[in-house]
Amino acid sequence: MALTHVIAGQPVPIQPLGPRLQGAKTSALFKSQDLELIHLVLLQGKSLPPHKVAGEITIHCLEGRLEVSVDGHSQVLAPGQLLFLQRNALHGVTALEDASGLVTIALRSGS
Repeated sequence: MALTHVIAGQPVPIQPLGPRLQGAKTSALFKSQDLELIHLVLLQGKSLPPHKVAGEITIHCLEGRLEVSVDGHSQVLAPGQLLFLQRNALHGVTALEDASGLVTIALRSGS
């Protein structure tokens, strides 16, 4: 199934899903040469296993609570909180309760 991506200049609502959270799925909003945006949806107890990404990352919790482990240390993100991760940081994400967030990945390595 092909993913629908945002068109440049098109507004996109990014807000808590509320009662729609249970039926929602993680979706890629767009990926350009320099940037990727993902609307992350994790139900309680579900996780993304530890992994590395070549670019810098932000994780912005929109609703619920997300536990983010970074290089062996854990932080809990509550709604409205944002976490910045350096490139190649070993990290994983676990939903402590049904949660959604906005993940931004800088794809360009910089000069």
